[in-house]
Order: sequence, then C-alpha cells, then structure tokens
Amino acid sequence: MKSRAPASTHKKVVVLLLDRKAVRGYLNPAMLGRSEQIELLSMDGEQESIALDGVKSVYFVREFKDPFEPERKTFLSRPKLDGLWVRLRFKDDDAMEGIVSNNLLDLLDTGVRLTPPDLHGNVLHMFIPRTALAEMKVLGVVGVARRAPRATRDIRAVLEAQSKLFNE
Repeated sequence: MKSRAPASTHKKVVVLLLDRKAVRGYLNPAMLGRSEQIELLSMDGEQESIALDGVKSVYFVREFKDPFEPERKTFLSRPKLDGLWVRLRFKDDDAMEGIVSNNLLDLLDTGVRLTPPDLHGNVLHMFIPRTALAEMKVLGVVGVARRAPRATRDIRAVLEAQSKLFNE
C-alpha cells in the first residue's frame, strides 16, 4: 500500500488590502478569522502579520502568475452550487455576488467564506473580513434538499373521499 505525503496546510493566497495593494503568499486557512491578524508566509519565505481590519479580501488562487480578481463579479443565471446566493457590498462601494455556506454559525464568524461566480477562473474561493463589508444581502437559497415526491394516490379513493364531504 502506498503512503501519500500529507497535504500542505498552507494554501496559495493573494491578500488584497483596503489600499488596493496585493500581497502574495501562503496561508493556513484553518487559522483565518480566528485572530485579528493574518499570518502570511511570503513568497520570500518570511512571516508577515497583516491586520485583519486592513484587508479587503483574501483570494485562494490556483497560480500566483494569473490574475487574481475574478473576471465576473455576478452570476449570469441562478447558480447551481448549494448554499446562500449573496450580494456583498464593500465599504469602498465595490460589489460582487457569490455563494456562502447555508450555516448561520459560519456567518457569525469574523468574515465570510465565499465561492465566486467564475468557477473556472484562477480564484478557488475567497475570505472577506466583516470589517471590509458595508452590506450583505441574500438573493436566494440554492440547492436545498428537494421535497420527497408525493406518494401516488389512487384517484378513485380521492374522489370517493371528496364526494362524502358534500353528501353529509
């Protein structure tokens, strides 16, 4: 049996600051939002601490060399992913749509984990600190569990039961 090497806990990210400066590096997503600082391992191998209240968004990217901002900021049609379809308005009046988890405990955290509309782009998902947001609107609930189909009824039994209603 082959043993696989453990997956890296640090993921490729681009941190976009409120002053529009982009910082590339590696980040442990499990620690994101648990403190007021983001601990980033820079491309040069140095550890940087970035204040969370100075961050506009954190982009988890496939590659550093590709553009990190999504080409589309809105869905072209109703999304197919499970979750809440939301529109975010940032404090700098920028806006975008995405899918967030349909779990209130995740929304009560220090930020929002978002799947952007461009699923085939360079950005896998994003983290937006609550301090960067001015507004978040739910546009719809997507992919909820479907109701079980109604049991097929015998039409004669239904007609017989209804006819008794008016004969009494």
